[in-house]
Amino acid sequence: MTAESYDLNELKRRMTGALQVLKQELGGLRTGRASTSLLDHIQADVYGSHMPLNQLASISVPEPRLISVQVWDKSAVHAVEKAIVAANIGLTPNTEGQVIRLRVPELNEERRKELVKVAHKYAEQARVAVRHVRRDGMEVLKKLDKDGDIGRDEHDRMSEEVQKATDKAIADIDQALATKEKEIMTV
Repeated sequence: MTAESYDLNELKRRMTGALQVLKQELGGLRTGRASTSLLDHIQADVYGSHMPLNQLASISVPEPRLISVQVWDKSAVHAVEKAIVAANIGLTPNTEGQVIRLRVPELNEERRKELVKVAHKYAEQARVAVRHVRRDGMEVLKKLDKDGDIGRDEHDRMSEEVQKATDKAIADIDQALATKEKEIMTV
């Protein structure tokens, strides 16, 4: 193993990946305002496979509390409606022809607190993922040091780089969580 097997940019990329997953999960949390991101993770069973809704329909927000799903193929309307119900996002589809309307109800205080707990759970999963990446990087450094491929000073410098990247990723996760929490709790 050589010093080239230690790649700080790859570790940073993996940490950023954890943040991107978190942002996607947080985007799926309902805040009382209509958003097309609420439907991003939903897939319908059509044409013999699972397909994302955005490949089956035009999704728009014509009003602040309404999501409109214009299904392109009439034969897929029922499958899309069924997928929305099965996703359990708390929205009831109202179908008229090939248009499915989803009214976004006001959130009560209790539901807001539940959503904040879910957001915290997502953030903790992201932090754990970042710590795993840090551990992987530190193990590579430990092995390089043990094998004599890098000196002690270089090991310490690289360890510090990994820790700085970890601290930045955790701070970004905390910032994303704080933003979403404020969004959920703001009436």
